[in-house]
Amino acid sequence: MQVIGTVKEIWRYPVKSMAGERMKSAKMSARGIYGDRGWAIRDEKAGEIRNARKLPMLLHCSAVYMREPNADDAPPAQITLPDGTTFRSDSTEANARLSELLGRSVSIWPVQPPSERELLKRGAPDNPDMKAEMREVFGRLENEPLPDFSTLPAQILEFTSPFGTFFDAFPFNVLTTASLSTLSRHNPTADFDTRRFRPNVLIETKSGIEGLAEAEWSGRTLRIGATRIKVEMPTVRCVIPTLDQPGVKKDPSVLRTIVRDAAQNLGAYATIASGGTIALGDEVTLE
Repeated sequence: MQVIGTVKEIWRYPVKSMAGERMKSAKMSARGIYGDRGWAIRDEKAGEIRNARKLPMLLHCSAVYMREPNADDAPPAQITLPDGTTFRSDSTEANARLSELLGRSVSIWPVQPPSERELLKRGAPDNPDMKAEMREVFGRLENEPLPDFSTLPAQILEFTSPFGTFFDAFPFNVLTTASLSTLSRHNPTADFDTRRFRPNVLIETKSGIEGLAEAEWSGRTLRIGATRIKVEMPTVRCVIPTLDQPGVKKDPSVLRTIVRDAAQNLGAYATIASGGTIALGDEVTLE
């Protein structure tokens, strides 16, 4: 085993695409951090669950759980809107408040059992030209390649998330300080703030580990205490890292750098091989 660093940041996102909770420790199961992406927004006109790619104002909202989740539930979250007002995710006013903010009819849903799949079906695209639609949601210019979607789980071509979750593709997202530093050297005027990339864990890599470290870990396992995290594939990046949010300015150059200098990816998607508890400062090893 190789010691690669320590846990610097831990993040959980009670509502998909809203600002997350920065945690000192987190319990994990096969579904990732307890309560991660426990709620999500459904665009009623589009007929599908959507995130900040289409509803960017979600990044200006925040959510915290009103009690700690367990491995299998999504308790109510308190949502704070950009104007500072709050409401519960399970309140009768939630849909109306969110619809008013987003300027379209939406509803908020807790994660459903894996057998309940209707909510996760994809609706019709906004643009019937699928190539143009993909360029919009992934923020690609005409002279930039689109991601290779064949590398993603086949299920998410028909559904917005793996069954029983609101994740884009996998239940855990790993990012390293080595990768952020590498991209900062390629584009020193940009702010590669962790919050742009919405990881679950940021690893402070030890001295001597440089470059896009986690891009080389696919198929290998990270160990943090008793928790074992299997790295599945690099994280394909969309338009979200370029968008503004509180404390982070809009910056398309962030994505230009990722596309040009990191093969369109930053961070790594992962699954949980064995659950446990992780905490700030924990040693991270690579098996």
